[in-house]
Amino acid sequence: MQARRTLDYVFITLKGMAMGAADVVPGVSGGTIAFISGIYEELITSINNIDLSLIKMLRKEGVKAVWNKVNGNFLLALFVGIFISVLSLAKFLSWLLENEPILLWSFFFGLVVASIFMVGKEITRWTMGSIVVLLLGAALAFFITELPASDNVDSLPYLFLSGALAICAMILPGISGAFILVLLGSYKTILDAVHERDIKIILTVGVGAIFGLLSFARLLKWMFNHYKNITLALLTGFILGSLNKIWPWKKVLETKTFGEKIVVVDDMNVLPGAFEGDSKLMLAIVLAILGFSLIFILERLASKK
Repeated sequence: MQARRTLDYVFITLKGMAMGAADVVPGVSGGTIAFISGIYEELITSINNIDLSLIKMLRKEGVKAVWNKVNGNFLLALFVGIFISVLSLAKFLSWLLENEPILLWSFFFGLVVASIFMVGKEITRWTMGSIVVLLLGAALAFFITELPASDNVDSLPYLFLSGALAICAMILPGISGAFILVLLGSYKTILDAVHERDIKIILTVGVGAIFGLLSFARLLKWMFNHYKNITLALLTGFILGSLNKIWPWKKVLETKTFGEKIVVVDDMNVLPGAFEGDSKLMLAIVLAILGFSLIFILERLASKK
């Protein structure tokens, strides 16, 4: 790992803020942001280095050796950014989601479309296998976005599983962890637990998330090491299939109220001309182009670095 300057960690924190902002919006994955900002493999590798061998290393070589092995500076800068984003940008993005959903989704739609090209171009050799895997990934992501939400479930083993699956989705490009919780029927229980400071439920979900993160990171790392092109094709497919969820113009068919929060659990994509109300088409197109262009601008800046 090459030495980084303070400015490099500032940029990593900003990328973390972008990841946190994306995870606040149901349907957008922080993993997508990590991939298009060029830190996805490093994130997976760093998480993968967290295992029981660190205890032995801590005793023999000390804290500094452990910190270096897990790429501590990188993870700290990234998670500080995610934390800052959740605390500061979450409220603003939630407001946009309620008051200007077409404009917000249009920006993300352009961003995600561009990310399909960004991830896809990393595939060095296209084969029939990689094409089939891409299509299967797209079909799976599309199928997940079409699943009906489950009723609220509050058993501890189920919440442990929910935490594990949601965190996997959050680091997987194209699939939203928050949306997975809605599908599993755990969203209200976890939201209420956070508001009511229910330590038992929070710890159960948290331990499940840690278990899911560490185990899933190992799987992803192994896939990148042994089947990189196939893995990239699968991730490209996931992102492609998720476009169904973030299409800006929708007709709401069903909502559920979780406390003061209203979550859409069933909707239908419609063309701008069939949208009931102001479609804001021109401004939406501008924002989609802006989101699309932003990805390539960031890549150009990164390549010059």
